[in-house]
Amino acid sequence: MRKRVIVSVINDLVTDQRVKKTCQTLTNLGFEVVLIGRKLKNSLPMDNRPYTVRRMRLLFTKGPFFYACFNFRLFFLLLFHKADLLVSNDLDTLLPNYLISKLKMKPLVYDSHEYFTEVPELVNRKSVQYTWERIEKWIFPKLKNVITVNDSIADLYEKKYGIRPAVVRNISPQKQIINLKSRAELRLPENTNILILQGSGINIQRGAEEMVEAMQYIDHALLLIVGGGDVIDHLKQMVTNLGLEDRVIFKPTQPYDQLFNLTYIADIGLTLDKDTNINYHYSLPNKLFDYIQAGIPVIASPLIEIKKIIEKYEIGDFIPNHDPKQIANKINEVLANQELIAKWKKNVTFAASNLNWETEEQVLNKIFAQYV
Repeated sequence: MRKRVIVSVINDLVTDQRVKKTCQTLTNLGFEVVLIGRKLKNSLPMDNRPYTVRRMRLLFTKGPFFYACFNFRLFFLLLFHKADLLVSNDLDTLLPNYLISKLKMKPLVYDSHEYFTEVPELVNRKSVQYTWERIEKWIFPKLKNVITVNDSIADLYEKKYGIRPAVVRNISPQKQIINLKSRAELRLPENTNILILQGSGINIQRGAEEMVEAMQYIDHALLLIVGGGDVIDHLKQMVTNLGLEDRVIFKPTQPYDQLFNLTYIADIGLTLDKDTNINYHYSLPNKLFDYIQAGIPVIASPLIEIKKIIEKYEIGDFIPNHDPKQIANKINEVLANQELIAKWKKNVTFAASNLNWETEEQVLNKIFAQYV
């Protein structure tokens, strides 16, 4: 009989590629996988997956009552369901997983997707931040298997708790390019440069507002914003106010294959997080690796982990700051140099052959294989 692993995460599962890849790795190792998340009114339907998916509907969708409700529900779901292994994703699922792991004496693997206690949503809410810090401080030193997304965040945890997490980056799988639609089929212009900014968390302090404003000064280009986040409505209002309706196009959150198609037909990928908090300072976003697998160069903020990748493989350039005119100047400079773009695209092909999930998941295989 196969051993059962319950994987829990607080989002609606559809766009979380890291958790999807982790579940596939567990499935390939022979586990019976049960993935638990939540379902919102506007959640996309789940794609077909070779494991069980359960999405909880909750009365609250944000704030302390939401987190309390989710953790309460998750605790009792874990309590009354058999599991040989628990996998907790991020600090907002760790408490119930830890309590059940102790109560049932089952192993727990914790995957921290970011430096949670320093996300911008918490840094200005000291009482809420304190609560999460207390939970982390109580549990983290007791954990045996911890994973995180890059070396910089692993360094922070090691310094804080004396435990160095294993590093598994949010790298995309190698993509076989088949049945992709053209720009014409996607109703996108064929005679202009397309800049893409994508993500399920297009939120404050991620450079989206400045990028929209910069479009006033960028020649012969279209900005494609794909995904969701707390600034999307504000961005749409900005576009209307600035009269940029023909230069900025919004697409809602997409299934991964459709998102990849949109990324593939773009000319430049953007990742513009601001260096305003520890979490962003050390971030290494999924979108960077999605751009690489789609074969497009990158223009980015010069954040530590992002800069390492772009400079190592020579696949793009950096904005000097977040002044919209300075962003526009950099993008105009890049778009005017097609020879440089061609060089970057060649280098991206090489980077994609090195930076892929098939290589990265070997770290996960070593961690999970001990529980098969």
